[in-house]
Amino acid sequence: MTLAEILEDIHACEEDMLVYERKYGVRSATFYESYMQGDEPPDGASVLDWAGWAGIYAIWLERQQQYIETIQLLRRQTSLIRIIERAVQHDAIPVPA
Repeated sequence: MTLAEILEDIHACEEDMLVYERKYGVRSATFYESYMQGDEPPDGASVLDWAGWAGIYAIWLERQQQYIETIQLLRRQTSLIRIIERAVQHDAIPVPA
């Protein structure tokens, strides 16, 4: 996986979460906290939406953590300016293992 792929996943998740946030009128973090505590939709029609939303949010959290860890590792090796330069040149920046 590369840094660009992580960012692509983050942005795709954010786009999907925005759809749900607009539909249900709450931020994803608020929804997810409630969902993880066992709250369920008031009607059966929303069950799949809520499961999908929770799944997207969980992926977003995972990718956010990967991004933070990757940037920290890369910044130990080089400057942020160099990372940005590589990204602008569309140089695949691998995620350190």
